Amino acid sequence: MKPYGVWAREFRTDNPAEVGQAAAELEKLGYGALWVPGGTDSGLDTAEKILAATTDVTVATGITNIWSTPACETAERTRALGSAHGGRFLLGLGVSHESMVDRFRPGAYRKPLAAMTSYLDELDKEGVTPDRRVLAALGPKMVEVAKNRAAGAHPYLVTPEQTAAIRSAIGPGRLVASEQGVVLETDPARARQLAREALHPYLAMPNYVNNWLRGGFTDDDVSGRGSDRLIDALFVWGTPEQCAARLNQHRDAGADHVCLQVLGTPAGELPMTQWRELATVLF
Repeated sequence: MKPYGVWAREFRTDNPAEVGQAAAELEKLGYGALWVPGGTDSGLDTAEKILAATTDVTVATGITNIWSTPACETAERTRALGSAHGGRFLLGLGVSHESMVDRFRPGAYRKPLAAMTSYLDELDKEGVTPDRRVLAALGPKMVEVAKNRAAGAHPYLVTPEQTAAIRSAIGPGRLVASEQGVVLETDPARARQLAREALHPYLAMPNYVNNWLRGGFTDDDVSGRGSDRLIDALFVWGTPEQCAARLNQHRDAGADHVCLQVLGTPAGELPMTQWRELATVLF
Protein backbone atom coordinates (compact mmCIF):
# COMPACT_ATOMS: atom_id res chain seq x y z
CA MET A 1 0.00 0.00 0.00
CA LYS A 2 1.27 3.47 -0.87
CA PRO A 3 2.25 5.77 2.02
CA TYR A 4 -0.74 8.12 2.04
CA GLY A 5 -4.47 7.72 1.68
CA VAL A 6 -7.75 9.49 2.38
CA TRP A 7 -10.28 8.66 5.11
CA ALA A 8 -13.55 10.51 4.53
CA ARG A 9 -17.04 10.45 5.95
CA GLU A 10 -17.96 12.46 2.87
CA PHE A 11 -17.64 9.31 0.74
CA ARG A 12 -20.95 8.26 2.29
CA THR A 13 -23.11 10.85 0.58
CA ASP A 14 -26.32 10.45 -1.39
CA ASN A 15 -24.50 11.39 -4.59
CA PRO A 16 -22.52 8.32 -5.72
CA ALA A 17 -21.61 9.91 -9.05
CA GLU A 18 -19.89 12.81 -7.30
CA VAL A 19 -18.07 10.42 -4.98
CA GLY A 20 -16.98 8.29 -7.93
CA GLN A 21 -15.56 11.33 -9.71
CA ALA A 22 -13.74 12.39 -6.55
CA ALA A 23 -12.32 8.91 -6.03
CA ALA A 24 -11.01 8.78 -9.58
CA GLU A 25 -9.30 12.14 -9.11
CA LEU A 26 -7.80 11.12 -5.75
CA GLU A 27 -6.34 8.06 -7.43
CA LYS A 28 -4.76 10.23 -10.13
CA LEU A 29 -3.40 12.64 -7.49
CA GLY A 30 -1.39 9.79 -5.99
CA TYR A 31 -3.33 8.68 -2.91
CA GLY A 32 -2.83 4.98 -2.37
CA ALA A 33 -5.97 4.04 -0.46
CA LEU A 34 -9.46 5.41 0.09
CA TRP A 35 -11.01 4.58 3.46
CA VAL A 36 -14.78 4.36 3.93
CA PRO A 37 -16.20 4.64 7.46
CA GLY A 38 -18.78 2.04 8.41
CA GLY A 39 -20.87 3.51 11.22
CA THR A 40 -24.08 1.58 11.82
CA ASP A 41 -23.71 -0.49 8.66
CA SER A 42 -20.84 -2.23 6.91
CA GLY A 43 -19.78 0.53 4.49
CA LEU A 44 -19.43 -2.15 1.82
CA ASP A 45 -21.95 -0.64 -0.58
CA THR A 46 -19.99 2.62 -0.65
CA ALA A 47 -16.73 0.72 -1.05
CA GLU A 48 -18.18 -1.12 -4.02
CA LYS A 49 -19.13 2.14 -5.74
CA ILE A 50 -15.64 3.56 -5.21
CA LEU A 51 -14.02 0.39 -6.51
CA ALA A 52 -16.14 0.62 -9.64
CA ALA A 53 -15.01 4.21 -10.22
CA THR A 54 -11.26 3.51 -9.85
CA THR A 55 -8.69 1.17 -11.34
CA ASP A 56 -5.62 0.90 -9.08
CA VAL A 57 -6.24 2.42 -5.65
CA THR A 58 -6.90 0.24 -2.61
CA VAL A 59 -10.38 0.73 -1.14
CA ALA A 60 -10.76 -0.12 2.54
CA THR A 61 -13.45 0.06 5.18
CA GLY A 62 -12.44 2.02 8.23
CA ILE A 63 -14.24 0.30 9.76
CA THR A 64 -16.91 -2.34 9.16
CA ASN A 65 -18.70 -2.67 12.48
CA ILE A 66 -18.83 -6.37 13.40
CA TRP A 67 -22.22 -5.89 15.06
CA SER A 68 -23.79 -4.47 11.89
CA THR A 69 -23.43 -7.44 9.54
CA PRO A 70 -23.13 -11.19 10.16
CA ALA A 71 -19.69 -12.59 9.38
CA CYS A 72 -21.06 -14.85 6.65
CA GLU A 73 -22.48 -11.85 4.77
CA THR A 74 -19.30 -9.83 5.25
CA ALA A 75 -17.27 -12.76 3.95
CA GLU A 76 -19.45 -13.14 0.87
CA ARG A 77 -19.18 -9.45 0.03
CA THR A 78 -15.43 -9.39 0.70
CA ARG A 79 -14.81 -12.33 -1.61
CA ALA A 80 -16.96 -10.78 -4.33
CA LEU A 81 -15.32 -7.34 -4.11
CA GLY A 82 -11.85 -8.82 -4.13
CA SER A 83 -12.60 -11.02 -7.13
CA ALA A 84 -14.32 -8.29 -9.15
CA HIS A 85 -11.67 -5.64 -8.54
CA GLY A 86 -8.31 -7.35 -8.67
CA GLY A 87 -7.83 -7.81 -4.95
CA ARG A 88 -8.01 -4.04 -4.30
CA PHE A 89 -10.50 -4.32 -1.45
CA LEU A 90 -9.26 -4.40 2.16
CA LEU A 91 -11.72 -5.23 4.93
CA GLY A 92 -11.24 -3.09 8.02
CA LEU A 93 -13.04 -4.48 11.06
CA GLY A 94 -13.78 -3.01 14.47
CA VAL A 95 -15.88 -3.54 17.58
CA SER A 96 -17.17 0.06 17.61
CA HIS A 97 -18.58 1.39 20.90
CA GLU A 98 -21.28 0.09 23.21
CA SER A 99 -23.18 3.39 23.18
CA MET A 100 -23.30 3.41 19.37
CA VAL A 101 -24.20 -0.26 19.02
CA ASP A 102 -27.01 0.03 21.54
CA ARG A 103 -28.70 2.66 19.38
CA PHE A 104 -29.30 0.20 16.53
CA ARG A 105 -28.99 -3.19 18.27
CA PRO A 106 -29.89 -2.77 21.94
CA GLY A 107 -28.17 -5.31 24.15
CA ALA A 108 -26.07 -6.80 21.35
CA TYR A 109 -22.71 -5.48 22.55
CA ARG A 110 -20.75 -8.03 24.56
CA LYS A 111 -17.13 -8.69 25.43
CA PRO A 112 -15.41 -7.04 22.44
CA LEU A 113 -12.26 -9.14 22.34
CA ALA A 114 -14.18 -12.42 22.41
CA ALA A 115 -16.66 -11.10 19.85
CA MET A 116 -13.89 -10.09 17.45
CA THR A 117 -12.14 -13.42 17.84
CA SER A 118 -15.36 -15.29 17.09
CA TYR A 119 -16.02 -13.07 14.06
CA LEU A 120 -12.54 -13.76 12.71
CA ASP A 121 -13.05 -17.49 13.24
CA GLU A 122 -16.14 -17.32 11.04
CA LEU A 123 -14.31 -15.31 8.37
CA ASP A 124 -11.57 -17.95 8.35
CA LYS A 125 -14.16 -20.65 7.73
CA GLU A 126 -15.63 -18.58 4.91
CA GLY A 127 -12.27 -18.18 3.18
CA VAL A 128 -11.47 -14.55 4.06
CA THR A 129 -7.83 -14.96 4.95
CA PRO A 130 -5.94 -12.71 7.41
CA ASP A 131 -4.07 -10.90 4.65
CA ARG A 132 -7.37 -9.43 3.42
CA ARG A 133 -8.37 -7.74 6.67
CA VAL A 134 -7.09 -5.23 9.23
CA LEU A 135 -8.41 -4.43 12.69
CA ALA A 136 -9.20 -1.17 14.42
CA ALA A 137 -6.81 -1.80 17.30
CA LEU A 138 -5.82 0.56 20.10
CA GLY A 139 -5.44 -1.45 23.30
CA PRO A 140 -2.69 -4.06 23.71
CA LYS A 141 -5.04 -7.05 23.59
CA MET A 142 -6.68 -6.03 20.31
CA VAL A 143 -3.29 -5.13 18.85
CA GLU A 144 -2.20 -8.67 19.67
CA VAL A 145 -5.23 -10.03 17.82
CA ALA A 146 -4.38 -7.81 14.85
CA LYS A 147 -0.84 -9.16 14.92
CA ASN A 148 -1.92 -12.79 14.94
CA ARG A 149 -5.19 -12.79 13.02
CA ALA A 150 -4.99 -9.97 10.45
CA ALA A 151 -2.73 -8.14 8.04
CA GLY A 152 -2.28 -5.43 10.65
CA ALA A 153 -3.90 -2.54 12.50
CA HIS A 154 -5.83 0.59 11.57
CA PRO A 155 -5.53 2.88 14.62
CA TYR A 156 -7.74 5.96 14.75
CA LEU A 157 -7.24 9.17 16.75
CA VAL A 158 -3.70 8.37 17.77
CA THR A 159 -0.52 10.39 18.15
CA PRO A 160 2.73 9.51 16.37
CA GLU A 161 4.00 8.21 19.73
CA GLN A 162 1.04 5.84 19.89
CA THR A 163 1.71 4.77 16.31
CA ALA A 164 5.24 3.91 17.44
CA ALA A 165 3.90 1.87 20.36
CA ILE A 166 1.58 -0.07 18.06
CA ARG A 167 4.41 -0.71 15.63
CA SER A 168 6.59 -2.01 18.45
CA ALA A 169 3.83 -4.29 19.72
CA ILE A 170 2.73 -5.60 16.35
CA GLY A 171 6.24 -6.12 15.06
CA PRO A 172 7.58 -6.04 11.50
CA GLY A 173 5.74 -7.49 8.56
CA ARG A 174 2.33 -6.23 9.65
CA LEU A 175 0.52 -3.20 8.25
CA VAL A 176 0.10 -0.16 10.47
CA ALA A 177 -2.31 2.29 8.80
CA SER A 178 -2.86 5.24 11.13
CA GLU A 179 -5.59 7.85 10.66
CA GLN A 180 -4.68 11.53 11.10
CA GLY A 181 -7.14 14.40 11.36
CA VAL A 182 -6.08 17.45 9.34
CA VAL A 183 -7.33 21.05 9.56
CA LEU A 184 -6.02 23.35 6.84
CA GLU A 185 -6.39 26.46 8.97
CA THR A 186 -3.60 28.67 10.31
CA ASP A 187 -5.64 30.56 12.92
CA PRO A 188 -5.12 28.61 16.18
CA ALA A 189 -8.51 29.41 17.69
CA ARG A 190 -10.44 28.49 14.55
CA ALA A 191 -8.37 25.37 13.93
CA ARG A 192 -8.84 24.09 17.47
CA GLN A 193 -12.55 24.86 17.33
CA LEU A 194 -12.93 22.69 14.23
CA ALA A 195 -10.84 19.93 15.78
CA ARG A 196 -12.92 20.03 18.98
CA GLU A 197 -16.11 19.67 16.98
CA ALA A 198 -14.69 16.49 15.44
CA LEU A 199 -13.34 15.16 18.74
CA HIS A 200 -16.40 15.86 20.89
CA PRO A 201 -18.29 12.56 20.36
CA TYR A 202 -15.18 10.48 21.07
CA LEU A 203 -14.62 12.05 24.49
CA ALA A 204 -17.61 10.01 25.69
CA MET A 205 -16.21 6.72 24.37
CA PRO A 206 -14.19 4.79 26.97
CA ASN A 207 -11.92 2.89 24.57
CA TYR A 208 -10.57 6.14 23.10
CA VAL A 209 -10.33 7.92 26.44
CA ASN A 210 -8.54 4.97 28.02
CA ASN A 211 -6.10 4.87 25.13
CA TRP A 212 -5.25 8.55 25.55
CA LEU A 213 -4.75 8.04 29.28
CA ARG A 214 -2.43 5.12 28.53
CA GLY A 215 -0.59 7.46 26.18
CA GLY A 216 0.24 9.91 28.97
CA PHE A 217 -2.67 12.33 28.88
CA THR A 218 -4.43 13.28 32.10
CA ASP A 219 -8.02 13.36 33.30
CA ASP A 220 -7.91 17.13 32.79
CA ASP A 221 -6.86 16.63 29.16
CA VAL A 222 -9.85 14.42 28.40
CA SER A 223 -12.47 16.33 30.39
CA GLY A 224 -14.91 18.86 28.96
CA ARG A 225 -14.14 19.46 25.29
CA GLY A 226 -10.52 18.38 25.58
CA SER A 227 -7.43 20.40 26.42
CA ASP A 228 -5.37 22.28 23.84
CA ARG A 229 -2.62 19.76 24.55
CA LEU A 230 -4.88 16.87 23.56
CA ILE A 231 -6.23 18.69 20.51
CA ASP A 232 -2.79 19.58 19.21
CA ALA A 233 -1.53 16.03 19.75
CA LEU A 234 -4.41 14.28 18.01
CA PHE A 235 -4.98 16.74 15.16
CA VAL A 236 -2.65 18.72 12.96
CA TRP A 237 -3.53 22.18 11.75
CA GLY A 238 -1.81 24.83 9.69
CA THR A 239 -0.45 25.02 6.17
CA PRO A 240 -0.30 22.00 3.85
CA GLU A 241 3.42 21.76 4.60
CA GLN A 242 2.85 21.76 8.36
CA CYS A 243 0.16 19.10 8.02
CA ALA A 244 2.37 16.95 5.80
CA ALA A 245 5.09 17.10 8.45
CA ARG A 246 2.75 15.46 10.99
CA LEU A 247 1.84 12.72 8.50
CA ASN A 248 5.54 12.08 8.09
CA GLN A 249 5.95 11.83 11.86
CA HIS A 250 3.59 8.85 11.79
CA ARG A 251 5.65 7.36 8.98
CA ASP A 252 8.84 7.90 10.95
CA ALA A 253 7.14 6.27 13.95
CA GLY A 254 6.53 3.09 11.97
CA ALA A 255 3.28 3.58 10.06
CA ASP A 256 3.35 1.99 6.61
CA HIS A 257 0.39 4.10 5.57
CA VAL A 258 -1.27 7.24 6.93
CA CYS A 259 -4.84 8.05 5.94
CA LEU A 260 -5.60 11.71 6.34
CA GLN A 261 -9.04 12.95 7.31
CA VAL A 262 -9.70 16.54 6.29
CA LEU A 263 -11.90 18.35 8.80
CA GLY A 264 -13.80 21.61 8.71
CA THR A 265 -15.70 21.49 5.44
CA PRO A 266 -19.50 21.92 5.39
CA ALA A 267 -21.44 18.72 6.06
CA GLY A 268 -21.67 16.53 2.99
CA GLU A 269 -19.25 18.64 0.93
CA LEU A 270 -16.27 16.82 -0.49
CA PRO A 271 -13.04 18.64 0.47
CA MET A 272 -11.51 18.37 -2.99
CA THR A 273 -9.62 21.66 -2.70
CA GLN A 274 -7.90 20.52 0.49
CA TRP A 275 -7.13 17.07 -0.91
CA ARG A 276 -5.52 18.69 -3.94
CA GLU A 277 -3.48 21.10 -1.80
CA LEU A 278 -2.18 18.27 0.37
CA ALA A 279 -1.32 16.19 -2.67
CA THR A 280 1.00 18.91 -3.93
CA VAL A 281 3.21 18.54 -0.83
CA LEU A 282 2.86 14.78 -0.36
CA PHE A 283 3.58 13.53 -3.89
